[in-house]
Amino acid sequence: MARPVRTATAALAILWIAALHAGSGICAPARLSETGLYAEGRPGAIDPRNRLFSPQYPLWSDGAKKTRWVSLPAGSAIDTQSRGEWQMPVGTKFWKEFQFNGRKVETRFLWRATADRWIFATYVWNEEGTDAVLAPDAGVRGVVELAPGRSHDIPGVADCLACHGDRRPGPLGFNALQLSTDRDPNAIHGEPLAAGMTTVATLDRERLLSPAQPELVANPPRIKTADPQTRAVLGYFAGNCGYCHNRGGDIAYDGPSLKHSDLGDGDAVAAALLAKATAWQVPGQADGASYMLKGGRPEASAMLARMKSRRPSSQMPPLGTALRDEEAIAAIEAFIRSRR
Repeated sequence: MARPVRTATAALAILWIAALHAGSGICAPARLSETGLYAEGRPGAIDPRNRLFSPQYPLWSDGAKKTRWVSLPAGSAIDTQSRGEWQMPVGTKFWKEFQFNGRKVETRFLWRATADRWIFATYVWNEEGTDAVLAPDAGVRGVVELAPGRSHDIPGVADCLACHGDRRPGPLGFNALQLSTDRDPNAIHGEPLAAGMTTVATLDRERLLSPAQPELVANPPRIKTADPQTRAVLGYFAGNCGYCHNRGGDIAYDGPSLKHSDLGDGDAVAAALLAKATAWQVPGQADGASYMLKGGRPEASAMLARMKSRRPSSQMPPLGTALRDEEAIAAIEAFIRSRR
């Protein structure tokens, strides 16, 4: 069971607030209460202008309960000229709150402060749960014990950029597929839509997409496959792997793209994964016998092996988790076994 752990590093984070983030130009506020998340004069009450949303294929984060909000500047709209790369207007803000064992631990903040600058920041909650202060640029290690020898770390700015990218940084779980009203009932770790949550239909109705995208309402985005098992597995890969494993990412990658906007023909992507040999050698396999996914042979499937690993040199995703995602591992192993 997750429980808070007071360490010297965590205590330092409470004291060491804005100094490391100071400098010329715009910087993140020193406290979460100063970012605009809460209604003025009402501590803890979310400003009603901030929109609640939930991606249908969430990123695994050691089982944390996460709550997300977005704020779009008044009179603005999301640039949807490129379906796969929504461009958020200047002034857009995102927040993601992490809870472990019912306690708020951190809130991540993503702010498009200028046309060419996104600000990444993480706020560390005090034990009373009344406010959170800016974490140092290096992050904070060991804020919550998850299991013996395993703890949750608050990411540093470099960690944020490693996933969000530095060429075209921005949100990862806010796109047409993730906000589709055609929710996948079998999504791994999927959350039901709560009343008032923002979807593609919400954005279209309120004219927050430019140009307008009425077809996303008439035909809500989905991963098109012949069976629900493939849809769920590819959705998990889109939410947990696709931000790096695609043709336009910051890393070199020659496998099938797992980006949300490249999964229109899900069966073709799944077939490509099952046919793709990998240079990363699965331990115990002969040279040339390792595949991204190998039908009927989980032991020869590199993606599964790396999901199971929590060694820094081999785990996937490489950042942000200390525990294996056992539910996803079971689902993907079942998928592999079914593809004999």
